[in-house]
Formats: sequence, C-alpha cells, structure tokens
Amino acid sequence: MSATFLRLNNIGMVERRSAVISADNQGETAVTQARLYELQRYVTAHMNTDMGKGLYLEGSYKRAVQAAYASASASSNPNGNIYKKAQAVCEPRFTHWSPAYVQCTASELAKYPASDNLLDSIDLPRADIYLYDYVSPLWTPDFAGWSVVICVVIFIMIVSRLTGVIILRIILKRRYQGI
Repeated sequence: MSATFLRLNNIGMVERRSAVISADNQGETAVTQARLYELQRYVTAHMNTDMGKGLYLEGSYKRAVQAAYASASASSNPNGNIYKKAQAVCEPRFTHWSPAYVQCTASELAKYPASDNLLDSIDLPRADIYLYDYVSPLWTPDFAGWSVVICVVIFIMIVSRLTGVIILRIILKRRYQGI
C-alpha cells in the first residue's frame, strides 16, 4: 500500500516536470516560471519526488544563446554585419555574379579588422542558471508518509514477536530439558 502512495507522489512530480518542459518549449516565460513554482512546491512537500540531476530549461537557454548571437551580429556592433556592407557597396556596380564582384566583395571585407574568434566577442549566458534542482524531504505527513510509518511499526511488531517466541522456546527447552 505504501509503495502505491510513494509511486503516486513520483507520478505527480513527473507530470509537473513535464508541464515545465512543455511551457519552456513553447517559449512562454511567465507560464514556465509558474510551472517551476508549482513543481518546487510539490517536490518540497512530498516524499519520493527526487528529480535526479535536476531540470534543465533547454529551450530557454537556446533562446538566450540565439539572442546573444543576434546582438553580436546586430547593427549595434561597431562593424555591424560586414557582409551586408560589402554587398551594399558592390551590388550597384555589378549586375550579375562575376569574378570582379567577388574581388570587390573581398576588398570591401578586407577594410574591416579581422576577428580572431567570433565566440570570444559574444557574451553567452551561463548554463547553470537554467538548471533547477529541488530536494524532496525524507518524510512527509501525507498518505505515503503515514503508510510508511505504519509499515515500519508493523514490521517492528512482527520482528519483536518472532524474537520473543524464539527466546521463549529456548528458555522452555532449557527449563524442561531434564523431564
């Protein structure tokens, strides 16, 4: 019986975790935060709801990384998108693709300083900010907790009864050994 209640607690956590992942994949920040709060309240109030390694909001992290890349290549960047600038200069001079167009584009691109690594100039968000891990208590006063207590009490009663019977038999055998 207690195993059933413990399993129901775990299923409740899995459902709430799935709701958080679904909200995160849809990209709704307010709904995701509400689902995270609901998951936190459930996990911290029920036993057997351990989340393992935690919950990683992969969709939110990917959106944050895309925003960082977009801001790095936006026009607010000191050089902006140099390929668009080179294309704007060379397209009016040439009506179709030609080696001269490629040479013009290459010479326009050469006017801008080369970046050693684009990734060095991008400020990516930290991944650990998007990891949520809640700890479930060892015991809670819900159906699962009380059923575990009752099972432990019954087990102790059975063990003590068996121990008493064994000790009583040993005493009786020694006492009436001579008869």
